[in-house]
Amino acid sequence: MLFLAALLTLHLAPVSLKTPNRQPQLAASNGTVALVFGSGESIWLARSADDGRTFAAPSKVADLPKLALGRHRGPRVAIASSAIIVSAIPAQGDLFAWRSTDGGRSWSKPAVVNDQPRATEEGLHAMAADAQGHVAAAWLDDRSAKGKRLYGAFSDDAGATWSKNVLLYESPDGTICQCCHPSLVSLGHGEFAVMWRNVIEGSRDFYVLRIRDGTPVSPAMKQGAGTWKLDACPMDGGGVAVLRGEVVSAWRREHDIYFAGPGKETRLGTGQDVALAVNAKGPYLVWSTPHGIEARLPGSAANTHVSASGAFPAILTLPGGSVLAAWEENGGIATHRFE
Repeated sequence: MLFLAALLTLHLAPVSLKTPNRQPQLAASNGTVALVFGSGESIWLARSADDGRTFAAPSKVADLPKLALGRHRGPRVAIASSAIIVSAIPAQGDLFAWRSTDGGRSWSKPAVVNDQPRATEEGLHAMAADAQGHVAAAWLDDRSAKGKRLYGAFSDDAGATWSKNVLLYESPDGTICQCCHPSLVSLGHGEFAVMWRNVIEGSRDFYVLRIRDGTPVSPAMKQGAGTWKLDACPMDGGGVAVLRGEVVSAWRREHDIYFAGPGKETRLGTGQDVALAVNAKGPYLVWSTPHGIEARLPGSAANTHVSASGAFPAILTLPGGSVLAAWEENGGIATHRFE
């Protein structure tokens, strides 16, 4: 089993001897798996044409001075119809998006997604897309002096143009959690679910709402049964997915990782930085620990140790049903296929 695991893990070497590859993210569609990451002040994309079994050498998407990296800041990637869209935020606080319609060989000039300057200054955002060409972006927004709110913008033409910014949620206590990244998942045909860490009466728990045609269409629903009373930001987001028609989520509370389905939660172990994907077998979860990357796979009541030195994992269900994870490791990026 250890030998098999080694065969399914690839390593992308650092693109620079001076700066490590950081904060990988994944997207897949139309026979392409796209892996995006940051290195210094540059954004890079590696492409796979065989379901993540191998990757071509990374190519540069753009240079972005003072690129926000670390603690879930960094570039995001989505594939909508035949376009690859990459987004990122520099320190000056605007959300930029690049678009490629030739498989990542060339890129458009960046579009500015936020319609108020420096509104995305916190540097934490999410992006998702569907096969019909709808794209959603959501971020922690700084345009109000009262506190952070959750804003979004939407595209119906595969990222060629973006809507006016939409207020998705504001907490009755004045601010949502100030530095935990949001998550997005496509529900298809222009509908999305967004998840963020909230602040209500001293509790910092995760909430989910649904968005259709760029407008929230459901109340914000708290995830899990417990709560986390905390007068600080843990700087840790989570993951959201759709399993058998139901929205499910994974996140950290105190020192532990939880998976939440409708009306219940399951503790998986100690750690942080959890990512979630699902297929017909069930949920796949990967997260960071002081000893590397742990995973919980469908049908198992125990965790699987995947890497001894990795951190900040991302995970994606591939069109064929396999699941691909990626994480920072020894200055490069490691990827692992779960068959």
